[in-house]
Amino acid sequence: MMRWTGTLKSVWALLATAMLLGAAGCGTSGQSKTSAWRFDQSIGMRADGPQMALFGGITSDFTRGSRQNWWQAQASVDSFSRLDEIFKASVSVKAPPVQAWQRSASELSLTYQGAPVLGGGTQMLNDYFERNPVTALLIAQGDTVLLERYQYARQPEQRFTSFSMAKTVIAMLIGVALNEGRIRSLDDLAQVYAPELQGTEYGNTPLRHLLTMSSGVQFREDYGGQDDSARLSRATFGGQSEGGANVTKLFNRRIAAPGERWYYASAETFVLAVVLRQAIGQDIATYFSDKIWKPLGAEQEATWLVDASGLEVGYMGFNATLRDYGRLAMMMARSGVAQGKQLVPAAWVQEMTAAHFLPSRTGRWFGYGYQTWIFPDFDGTYAFLGVRGQAIYVDPSRQLVLVHLAVRASARDPGGADTSALWHAVKERVAPVKP
Repeated sequence: MMRWTGTLKSVWALLATAMLLGAAGCGTSGQSKTSAWRFDQSIGMRADGPQMALFGGITSDFTRGSRQNWWQAQASVDSFSRLDEIFKASVSVKAPPVQAWQRSASELSLTYQGAPVLGGGTQMLNDYFERNPVTALLIAQGDTVLLERYQYARQPEQRFTSFSMAKTVIAMLIGVALNEGRIRSLDDLAQVYAPELQGTEYGNTPLRHLLTMSSGVQFREDYGGQDDSARLSRATFGGQSEGGANVTKLFNRRIAAPGERWYYASAETFVLAVVLRQAIGQDIATYFSDKIWKPLGAEQEATWLVDASGLEVGYMGFNATLRDYGRLAMMMARSGVAQGKQLVPAAWVQEMTAAHFLPSRTGRWFGYGYQTWIFPDFDGTYAFLGVRGQAIYVDPSRQLVLVHLAVRASARDPGGADTSALWHAVKERVAPVKP
């Protein structure tokens, strides 16, 4: 059953995109009783961790998130861990039994070579928390949690928002629907399943090319506040449209044939959400609950932000606890299996996590699969990535996952290089699982 949390009003202040545009938060400040400090002046510096920790929980000295300020740096600790209370959301319910984590006898200990952009040098794990504004971090291998930490008074039961990590979850569900025959072929045009898209460029795009961000429909996503991702955000959350398929008509100029060019476009995932909703004949949150969340053994409910029409927008807005993100990642590391059940087809997981576009074509450090980022090591590792520090790294050969939730002050914060450096150190520390 679908339930709703929060309320949605027309808020013009949401000019900052739902991707949390970095520029929107800059120039704001927060102040504790013991020190004056500007978040935007210390991005990626050693001051991030200890200075943020001075704020602790939400007090009179720290801004509580609201519809007006949720994207701003000084409100992000609060808003990123309860975005489903600030905006309307549908709920994916859980069901017993909970998949229990074992705990390692001692916390994982390691050093890593810090990213040069943050000063380099050999760093300890505690240094990472000082250099980076991490709200929660989990590292697990198989059924065992090697490390679980929270900062800024965040708690295990809190749901943290995914931002674009939600895109990878949508791709999982597309694979489940394909396996069930609800979607017949990835070569079908989007308009086959969503008649409202008839006559639009997105409607005339095969699902395969939406999955790989290669529709050829013009869309600019550079987090400057005036780009197409900002327009998409205003249409889905800012009260500027009725939501649903009508939103896609804002982006209707083709500049390349499907499959010809890669460029990152959140609208492609939104179209996939429109298609998925029509193909399954029910809301995405309930479908996800039945097919993945309940059999996964999640310990808390998950939520999905929705637009004015009630559609789960898909390109962002999935919310879950740190441990449940870990369970979802471990299911993927095990080729779609959790608690002895095949939740996502193994062949689909393999197809999702193959590099359909190499880094040389994406122009990024990563290659790209189906709504999934592929490490350039090409050793089978891949990532779910979200703006401002959200990341899930998966290494199937080691059954190793790292879940990283953060409050980076900008979409352009360079700290992601430090996260990748930490991940590679974890991989070196943990041996592959024997077949």
